Amino acid sequence: MDMKPVASSNIQAVGYDESSETMRVQFTNGSIYEYRNIPLVVYNDFMQASSLGAYLNRNIRNSYPYEKIG
Repeated sequence: MDMKPVASSNIQAVGYDESSETMRVQFTNGSIYEYRNIPLVVYNDFMQASSLGAYLNRNIRNSYPYEKIG
């Protein structure tokens, strides 16, 4: 999965695979989480949010399955 650097205080890079609706988030502390069943529209809204961390906490973390992979 291609990871794109982002401007965020706690998120370093984000990747998305549309075919599997999987989003990968690498945090600045080095940990990597994979979020599943993320529709493209949610990924696009996340990437355009003024605060990626706040959007992740508000709209993704408790709404979609995820696991720590690194």
